[in-house]
Amino acid sequence: MSDYIYILESHLSRDQNQVLGEVMAAAGEANLNLFLTGGAMRDMLAGFRIRDLDFVVEGAALKLAKTVAHRRGATIVSEDDNRKSAELEFPTGVTVQIAMSRQEKYQRAGGKPQVTQATIQEDLRGRDFTCNAIALSLNKTSRGLLLDPLNGLADIERHELRAVSAYGFYDDPTRLLRLVRMSVRLGFAVEERTAMQVANAREAGVEKSIRPAALGAELKLIGVEDGAAAIVEALAQAGLLELFSPALAEGDAQRAALAKFEKIVRMLPDEAETRAARLSPFLFALTEKMTPREKRALADRLEFSAADTNRWLQLEARSKKLATTLRAPGLRKPSQVYHAVATAAPDQVMFLLYASRLKPVQDRLRAYFQKYLPAVEEITPEEWATVEAKPARMQKAREEFISNRLDRRPPRKPPVVEPPPAPPPPAPEPILARRGR
Repeated sequence: MSDYIYILESHLSRDQNQVLGEVMAAAGEANLNLFLTGGAMRDMLAGFRIRDLDFVVEGAALKLAKTVAHRRGATIVSEDDNRKSAELEFPTGVTVQIAMSRQEKYQRAGGKPQVTQATIQEDLRGRDFTCNAIALSLNKTSRGLLLDPLNGLADIERHELRAVSAYGFYDDPTRLLRLVRMSVRLGFAVEERTAMQVANAREAGVEKSIRPAALGAELKLIGVEDGAAAIVEALAQAGLLELFSPALAEGDAQRAALAKFEKIVRMLPDEAETRAARLSPFLFALTEKMTPREKRALADRLEFSAADTNRWLQLEARSKKLATTLRAPGLRKPSQVYHAVATAAPDQVMFLLYASRLKPVQDRLRAYFQKYLPAVEEITPEEWATVEAKPARMQKAREEFISNRLDRRPPRKPPVVEPPPAPPPPAPEPILARRGR
């Protein structure tokens, strides 16, 4: 087995490794050349945790995506018929993109590209930055072969972001935003020639041609980043934040709000479901000073879907029931707090941690993350194995096991009985008295 295959498998979770095997098997059956590319390869080689699996196929990518989704019960979250790509989410929370290897040609800045099928090498040479232009072969005859036509691995080792093409920012101006986001997330510097290309593109005003939908997609990506506040600040410093809304660039209030939100996010487990749920509370914090009309106008301008808009704008109303539950005087036992929070929607939990001024709500949410959740995570597999129940009642039995664990009182220590004081030693006889004997 190739060293790169070993590195890949060691960087993936068990669920991700299972999905990797399933996609490889389906591609093999369809006789399609399959490669792992993009952010997954960049994060693996840079030593970061791999969030999403990005696959490229030399051939019918959408057909492969639908086959995998049908076999494994995955949901096709989005589909781009022009670029022949699809995003999938598996029941385990693993997210995947399957795309056709392609070349893109732009007639004008920010326009819709003309897409044609291409080889993997041609696909890599048409990407945005060299660190994203690396692929790993997953094919039977060349499995583990690293494809790096633009020396992106060296740029990763130097912690530099280097543009693939001198015209990349003219063809796709959203790369200006992506450059800022990636530099903050990765902690990479912008290579000198790339910085000059950015300056030339900005002088030509190419950022004005970024389509509203592309702005909306980028803002959603920022919303689930760990360093969202720093990214927003970097965009403001670069004069790019006003592209989303002039109101966002007027003051520092929203950046302070995002800094507070980030501290809250760090309390939650970094899981796929929780990370995806960050968007609504992120948008709430970002636009807290806006009026309802301004928020609705922003959603319309960025062409958010109705589902995304409603989750964001109705977040406060949706969270009221959970707030009522957590402030109830009868919620005394640790197990009651644990089950109330564990079954709640993650975006509502984040919202209440951020916005609620009710002390019982804050105290119970923080107790959940600081005491009750860690206590449940410490339960060993051997202890779980002692839970016995019929399959239909197993979930209930596990909940009862958790409740007993959280609610049990520590055994009382027996009182410490102080031993009686030792009698004082007898006083020595006077010397003169002893001599008289």
